Amino acid sequence: MAIELEFKLPHAVADVWQIISDPGRIDWVAGVASCDYDGQIRRFKMDGAGELAEQIFSVDNSTHTITYGVVESTPPLASHRASMALSEIPEGTLLTWRTAVEPEAVEPFIKHGMDASAAKLLTVLGS
Repeated sequence: MAIELEFKLPHAVADVWQIISDPGRIDWVAGVASCDYDGQIRRFKMDGAGELAEQIFSVDNSTHTITYGVVESTPPLASHRASMALSEIPEGTLLTWRTAVEPEAVEPFIKHGMDASAAKLLTVLGS
């Protein structure tokens, strides 16, 4: 099963992309206390949830898409793959965020994090 959320952001694609395309930037990611990014793997310390590591698979400036997946977590996930894609809409930007995660029991936690991060992104953008 997968989670797919869409968020309308009243900002230009370029402004949103500048934030989400930087894997080392965490000011918009909910629940993250700190992050170390080595150019391929970003390691998060999560408030109340321990540590995890995500591999960045691609950052495509032409399609405004970033893909990544969790490669280490506590407790361990069977799998996690996600993408964020931006597209221009009359209101500004549509962020489409997809995450496929196993076990499915963690989907509500992941969805909550996605919703909270989108809200925080709006704050960072100044909305």
